[in-house]
Amino acid sequence: MTLIEVPPLSPVEEKIVVLRHLTAFDLLAVAYPTLRRHEHSANIVLAHALARAPVEFVLTEGQFLAESDVQPPLPPSPQPVPDSNNFWLSVWSQPTKSKPVLDVVLSCLDSPLGDYPIFLWAAVATQGPGLGRRVGALVEHLAACVDPKRVFAVFGPTDLATAFSTTWARLTGFQTAADPLYNAFHACCTPQTLRVLTPTKTPHRGVRKATRFDTEAVAKLCEEFANSSEYPLNKSEATIEAKQLIDKGQLWVYETATGEIATICAVSRTSLRVSAITKVYTLPKWRRHGFARDLVQVTTQRLFECGKYSVVLYVGRDNAARRVYERIGFQMEDTDAWMEFGFVGTNAGHW
Repeated sequence: MTLIEVPPLSPVEEKIVVLRHLTAFDLLAVAYPTLRRHEHSANIVLAHALARAPVEFVLTEGQFLAESDVQPPLPPSPQPVPDSNNFWLSVWSQPTKSKPVLDVVLSCLDSPLGDYPIFLWAAVATQGPGLGRRVGALVEHLAACVDPKRVFAVFGPTDLATAFSTTWARLTGFQTAADPLYNAFHACCTPQTLRVLTPTKTPHRGVRKATRFDTEAVAKLCEEFANSSEYPLNKSEATIEAKQLIDKGQLWVYETATGEIATICAVSRTSLRVSAITKVYTLPKWRRHGFARDLVQVTTQRLFECGKYSVVLYVGRDNAARRVYERIGFQMEDTDAWMEFGFVGTNAGHW
C-alpha cells in the first residue's frame, strides 16, 4: 500500500488521503465495510475486488469486518504483490479529530480481453462541494501510477466521472472525446419490485443455463453484441468470452423450439447480496418476440432464489430496452445517472 496526503488548506478543512492498493485483499481490508454498506451502487468496483480476493478472506474475516475496525492508513499487507498494472486507489477524508471516511474508490484492472476502463465509485455524500479536492488528489496519484495512454476511458457516477475527465485532460493533455461513450441509468430490481409477467406465447424450449455445448452459438451473440458497442470483438475473442462466462456459470440463454440460442443474459459481477446483469442480447431475427424480457425476468427471479437481495444493471438513457427492464421491475432515477467518457489518442481496451 502506498500513500499520498493532501494537507488541508486551512485549520478547519479536512485532510485528504489517497491510498494505492496492489491487491484486492489490501483494498478490502480497509474498504470492505463501506463498500458492503453501499453494495448495489458499488457493484462495479466491489465485485471485481471480491473476484480477485482470497476466498478465505471473503468467506471468513471479511464477513465480520466492521467500519469501526478500520483505521487507514494501514501498513502494507503480507500478501504477494502482483503486476502493478492491476491496482485500486481509495480516497479518504479526515476532518480534524475525526476518523477517516472512505469517499471514492478507483479501479485500474485488466481482463483476458484487454484493459478495463477506469471504474469509479463514490459515496453519495462525496458528490458535493468537496468533490474537486478529492478528484484532484485522485487524478494526481493515478498519473504517477500509469502511462496516460492506459486511461482510455472512465466510467462512474455522472458528477464524479465528469470531474475526473476534466481534471485528467487538464493534467495529462489527453482530451476527452466529443461525445460520451455511455450515458446510462443504474437500475435496480428487488424481490419486492419484481413483476411476474405472462411468458411469451411463442413456442420455445425456454430459459436455461448455458453449457459448453452452446459455446459456438453463444460466441456468435457475444461477437454481435460487442460489435454494436464501442468495444468490438473478433470471433476468437468472442469465443474466449463465451467460454469464460459458461465455465463460471454466469450465462443464461433463451432457446427456441428448434434448439437455436436466440438470446443471452450474462451475470458476471456478483457480491454477497447483489448480482449485476452485464450483457443482454437477442439475434435480430428473433427480436420483438419477448424473449429478452422472459430471459431477464427468469434470470432475475433465480438470482433471488439463490439469496440475492437485489439485481442491478446499466441501461442507456436512449436504449429501447429501458422500457423492458422497467416492466420487469427494474427501477431507475435521474439522480442515479452514470457516464463513460473516452480519451483521444489512447490505447483502447475492452469491457
